[in-house]
Amino acid sequence: MKSSKPNLGTLGRILFALPFGIIGLNHFFMVDFFSGMLTSFIPGGGFTILFTGFLLIAASVSIMFKRYVTLSCLLLSIMLLIFILTIHIPQLFDPLKAQIAFMQLLKDTALMGGALMIAHIYQPEKE
Repeated sequence: MKSSKPNLGTLGRILFALPFGIIGLNHFFMVDFFSGMLTSFIPGGGFTILFTGFLLIAASVSIMFKRYVTLSCLLLSIMLLIFILTIHIPQLFDPLKAQIAFMQLLKDTALMGGALMIAHIYQPEKE
């Protein structure tokens, strides 16, 4: 007999992935906003922003549709670590941006932890 309880794992996975897709779309519509976040040592400018948006959308779709979830979450966690190291930490030293940068750093750290947990849960079974 099938349980009538909602599958919280599926709901959680989709709710985790959905904001990444929306943020990825925003990378295409708000290039100027995201350009202001780039530090001087991140190359590529607009291309980097559009490429990052594509990667966020790809990760979101992969996680939502349960295709290559482990790989997507591991790569997503690496990308979040890069954001932390190259965007949020340098902004901590700017008095005008420090408070927002700290909140963004905490958010991306939590999302990175969530991505690593999902990657662990969806690891392929070892034979």
